[in-house]
Amino acid sequence: MYKRNSQGWSKHLDFLLLDEISLQISFILANFLRNQSWAYASPFYQNLGIMMILVDALVLILKNTMHNVVSRGFFLELTTTVKHAFYVFAIVTILLFAMQYGDIYSRIVVFLTFLFHVFFGYGLRVLWKVYLRKRSKGKTNKKAMLLVASPDTAQEILDRLNDDKSMDYKIVGVILTEKTGLTEIGGYPIVTQFADAADYICREWIDSVYIDASLTDERVIRLMDDCTLMAVPTHYHVPNMSPNGVKRFSEKIGKTTVLTTSINYATPVQVFIKRCFDIIAGLIGSLIALIVIAIVGPIIKKQSPGPILFKQERIGQNGKRFYMYKIRSMHMDAEDKKKDLMKENRVKGGMMFKMDFDPRIIGNKELPDGTKKTGIGEFIRKTSLDEFPQFFCVLRGTMSTIGTRPPTIDEYLKYKYHHRARLAIKPGITGMWQVSGRSEITDFEEVVRLDTEYISNWSFNLDMKILMKTLVVPFSKKGAL
Repeated sequence: MYKRNSQGWSKHLDFLLLDEISLQISFILANFLRNQSWAYASPFYQNLGIMMILVDALVLILKNTMHNVVSRGFFLELTTTVKHAFYVFAIVTILLFAMQYGDIYSRIVVFLTFLFHVFFGYGLRVLWKVYLRKRSKGKTNKKAMLLVASPDTAQEILDRLNDDKSMDYKIVGVILTEKTGLTEIGGYPIVTQFADAADYICREWIDSVYIDASLTDERVIRLMDDCTLMAVPTHYHVPNMSPNGVKRFSEKIGKTTVLTTSINYATPVQVFIKRCFDIIAGLIGSLIALIVIAIVGPIIKKQSPGPILFKQERIGQNGKRFYMYKIRSMHMDAEDKKKDLMKENRVKGGMMFKMDFDPRIIGNKELPDGTKKTGIGEFIRKTSLDEFPQFFCVLRGTMSTIGTRPPTIDEYLKYKYHHRARLAIKPGITGMWQVSGRSEITDFEEVVRLDTEYISNWSFNLDMKILMKTLVVPFSKKGAL
């Protein structure tokens, strides 16, 4: 029976255990140096020790700090260890003060634990990696793997397989799909002709077969079927087909097994955490929205009769339509006047609309002497106060706090294939391109590039960075787009 390799954080349970051991050694040593006592003798410090264990595991899982841990170099390992320890103790410190336990525990103990955790954590990781590499080199019971590839791709695949020094397989031979007259490639023997591949696998010691995915003809499919009959596992290699580094993984849909390709993916835990954050942010933002509406609403209504909130149909995740809300900053006939003002649009191609001085905004007037006067509409747009009602959409789940800006229907109808990539996630109130230039960006292709970059590299940490930048932008001279 085939033993599947662990995936994600669970792939490195040994490093997780070592990290927890180093943390506890650090905690016990720090407490002994400061208090000259056994750390777990006090009920309060027992609770702190348990809290550190849980937070350390949480950071490892959510931040995936053990990703590529075996192949990381010494310097990268050090910086990753420092970051991991910093996250742990930042969260622990925040929790202690949030629970009003800050005065119970020694700050010196917490700080020393942080320093020792970096030292012992880094040392244990390096020593364990040295051991794993030595064990892998001297391992004699590695699984025998046969490579099936075309003459054009065999060498590249062999190089990539050999790059991983911790691989539990040994390549025992190569079968090429075409006759070449070669007897070996990359130092590995060509064991038989492709026509005799199934017979060779049946008679020899072969634990699994590695097949190049570029081979799609009927002969390869028959070989995979034959391997299934023989209960020999096959690894179907999927090459990188995009410079953006799309993600590929197998999953079940109904009672079928499929290979899924996506620009990126989130685990159920990551989706849950993002949604929890959105609910918290939605509640806070909605409360602020009600306060802002109560203050600026009467001013807007006085200067421009009509509803205080502006409701517009937008395009959401994967093309789903929804209604987005904003505090109305324009006169009621703004959409009708938009067609006449398109020649003033700063965004190339008309994929979005932006003017230097928009006369549709409430309070915007051009005086007889040519002076341009702004009012309440421009103020709430510059300070992004008009955006707060969108938190109602965040609570409903049609939007997220951080994402990509949802296009209008007329903009969406102009989209080319690569533009639609912006719709791969829920639209957000703020996002990558808003904090990377906002009104200064007038090239829609640059907007698409930034949004696609955000989706490809999404993480909760990236969301927090964007959120922090968003809080600063309204106070700068950069206006909203």
